[in-house]
Amino acid sequence: MYYSMILMTMKIRLLIAGTFFLIVGIGIGAYLIHTTQITSSIAQPSKIQIVAAESVWGSIASQIGGTEVRVISIVSDPNADPHEYEATTNDARAFASAKYVIVNGVGYDSWATTLLTAGKNPSQKVLTVGDLIGKKEGDNPHLWYSPAYVNAAAKQMEIDLIALDPAHKAVYEANYETLQHSLAEYQDRIVSIAHQYAGTKVASTEDVFAYLATAAGLDLVSPPAFTEAVAEGNDPPAQSVVEFQNQLKTKQVSVLVYNEQTITPLTEGMKKLAADEGIPVVGITETIQPANTSFQDWMNAELINLENALHAKSLGR
Repeated sequence: MYYSMILMTMKIRLLIAGTFFLIVGIGIGAYLIHTTQITSSIAQPSKIQIVAAESVWGSIASQIGGTEVRVISIVSDPNADPHEYEATTNDARAFASAKYVIVNGVGYDSWATTLLTAGKNPSQKVLTVGDLIGKKEGDNPHLWYSPAYVNAAAKQMEIDLIALDPAHKAVYEANYETLQHSLAEYQDRIVSIAHQYAGTKVASTEDVFAYLATAAGLDLVSPPAFTEAVAEGNDPPAQSVVEFQNQLKTKQVSVLVYNEQTITPLTEGMKKLAADEGIPVVGITETIQPANTSFQDWMNAELINLENALHAKSLGR
């Protein structure tokens, strides 16, 4: 019996000791896991959350930010009219939580301005492209069709990202340089068109093409009263409609540029009239198409179509 008591005492002590080491082991394990999570969090900081009101600016921001950013582009459907976009509750949440917001301005995305005002996030950095280049509401808002404005916006994005995340300054600088080389392809094509076709008269169903026409040295002769009214969703003055029709019927223009995202019976009529008169029609959009391509590839594809149309007309085809 004496030996039985000794054995029982030893078992109890061993059980207590085992329980103690188990508790200590669990504690150490939990500490190591917690420490590892903290270290991992420090070593791999969260990406900068960027919200761009339009995919054109979102594409550029994404290329400069690279793997250090996460970009959400709100208006990105190439089959919808951007002028008619209405913000959703998801948009509001995205704007409120973003560290960096990019909007076009100039009255083009007033819904975004409303979301920014409602959110009032003091730690948020906002780039309004229109303000950057000195445009105001009432001016032509299709800023991305101007290569000079695109370059100015891209440079500001680089500056802003470095300010937000100085630890990755070298990354943003390298990505910006890569972007500049890539943008050069479509911008060089604009220069080439200007050299070959400067002064050529062209028409457009909307003022979305105006900045590009100027950059390419083309003479955009379609009535401003018509193109501006269409852009704003209004009926053009009757006199501007007659003037536009006469330009097409008498073949005063070499090419008609047609906005495929702002379609009305009137613009469709102009498109058909141009085709009937043998005037090449070039379709363009306000939103990147297809949606998964880069800004510069989209622009370059549109310019190739424009260049081909101008060339065909110069040959009398």
